[in-house]
Amino acid sequence: MAYPTVNAPYGLRPINSVDGKPYAGATRQLPIASTYNTPIYYGDIVALVDGGTIAVSGVTNDSTTSAANYTYGVFMGCQYVNGQSQTVQAQYYPGNAAATSAIAYVVDDPMAAFKVAVTTSGGTVTTVTRSAIGTNVTALAGTPSSITGNSGQSILNTSPAADATFPIRVIDVVPETATGANAFTEVIVKINLHQINTTLGNAVA
Repeated sequence: MAYPTVNAPYGLRPINSVDGKPYAGATRQLPIASTYNTPIYYGDIVALVDGGTIAVSGVTNDSTTSAANYTYGVFMGCQYVNGQSQTVQAQYYPGNAAATSAIAYVVDDPMAAFKVAVTTSGGTVTTVTRSAIGTNVTALAGTPSSITGNSGQSILNTSPAADATFPIRVIDVVPETATGANAFTEVIVKINLHQINTTLGNAVA
């Protein structure tokens, strides 16, 4: 039986809850600051920042528990007003040069489970073994696509470890895209350092 091939990373995609409940498509709408000029792509990990707005999380650049690592959820598209004063529903946020009054759609459930690709540090799709289940991992920013609007984020194949500072936990593997009996190109993960679960409710990046 032929299984689909994962050719490139695509960010995080919600599939269900950690307890097995199906994902019903719920998102929270949160503003993106008009001065924020960094694109945000479908499947990017995002953080809640000063002013109650959304920005790309620093988890893909730093594996410490610093404020730069805070995570509020995963970006699932947006709405904004373009240069022609038209309201646009978009797969990704292009930055403030082309968008104002932007609202991000974010999966912010701290119990959400996401499917994600496994890559090398260079962004090439690779595999982990089943032993990755239960370990913590780091994320890789990767190269997003302004054509599809999809994220380029993935998890790093060399990072599975019992490290409490790593921001993502592997909770399962995806057999459908395995390349061998114990070689998995996709895994199912949850977010560890979730801002909703921080003891300081006003903790923001």
